[in-house]
Amino acid sequence: MTLLFYSNWRNADRWFGALKKELPDLDCREWPDGVGNKKDIEYALVWNPERGLLKSFPNLKAIFSLGAGVDHLMKCDLPDDVPIVRLVDPALTVGMSEYVLYWVLHFHRRFGDYRRYARKARWKPLPQVIPKRRRVGIMGLGVIGTDAAKKLKALDFDVAGWTRGHKNLAGVPTFDGKEGYRDFLARSEIVVCLLPLTAETQGILNAEAFRRMPKGAVVVNAARGGHVVDDDLIAALDSGHLKAAVLDVFHEEPLPPTHPFWKHPKVTVTPHMASLTVPETAAKPVADNIRRIRKGQPPEPVVDRQRGY
Repeated sequence: MTLLFYSNWRNADRWFGALKKELPDLDCREWPDGVGNKKDIEYALVWNPERGLLKSFPNLKAIFSLGAGVDHLMKCDLPDDVPIVRLVDPALTVGMSEYVLYWVLHFHRRFGDYRRYARKARWKPLPQVIPKRRRVGIMGLGVIGTDAAKKLKALDFDVAGWTRGHKNLAGVPTFDGKEGYRDFLARSEIVVCLLPLTAETQGILNAEAFRRMPKGAVVVNAARGGHVVDDDLIAALDSGHLKAAVLDVFHEEPLPPTHPFWKHPKVTVTPHMASLTVPETAAKPVADNIRRIRKGQPPEPVVDRQRGY
C-alpha cells in the first residue's frame, strides 16, 4: 500500500506523520526523489502535479487533491479510469467560514471606515444596521458555501445563495441559472464567491455582474482568481459603483508585485490563506477513502469530470 505525495508546499513530513497515525502500514513516498518503482504507487496525494505525470503510474487506484478545489487537476491530463477525490475536511470548512464571517462583519460594521477615521484622530460613530437588513449573497452552496451561509444566517443576516443548478437550503433563499444570477446580484450588498472554477464559472465576476450589484456593494473572492475579470473589477471600484473588494485568490500566484491590486485603495489582498489545509485533520478523510478502496468500496466524494468538480 503505497502513496505518492506531490506538492510545492514543502510539508511532506507533516502529511506523512499524520497519515501514518491513520494507516501505520502506508508506504509514503515524495516526488521526485523518493518515488522508487512507479509500479508500487497505488494512491497519489497531489497539488498541481506536472502534466501527464499521473499517467505514468500503472497501478494507480485514486488521485486525492491536497486542497478543496480540483481545478488544478482538470488541466493535468489524468488517467481516464482513476477516480479523482475531493478533499472534504471539517477544519478546512471551518477555516473558510471564519474568513467569510470576518469580512462580512468587517463591512457590515464599517470597520474599514473606523480605521480611516482613527488614522486622522477623528471621532465619528456611524449609523448601525441590524444584520437582518444586511443582504449577503453566497455564490456556491457546496460543503463550504453551505456552512458559511448557515453561520451567517445564525447571526441573523439576510443570506441568499446562488448555484448553477437548483439547490434547496433550509432557511436560505436560493437562486440558480443565468436568470437567477441577475436577481441574486441585484439583492446582494456583500457578494462572497465560493464557487468551483469551471469553464462555466470562468470570469463570472465581470463588468456585467458588477453593474447588476447595488451601488456600494462589496465583493469577497475566496474561491479562484479565474472567477474575476481583474480589469472589470478595477473599473467598477474606480467608478465608485463598488465600495471595496477582498481578494484571496488570483490568476497568477503569488500575485506579481506590479499588479495594481496591491496598491489599489479599495482592494484588500490576502495570500491564498482563507483556509489552509491542515495535515493533522485532513489526513483522516484521505485515510478513510484508502480504507474504502481496500474494501472494494468507491471513494467519496468523487469529482464529476464533465462538471469539473
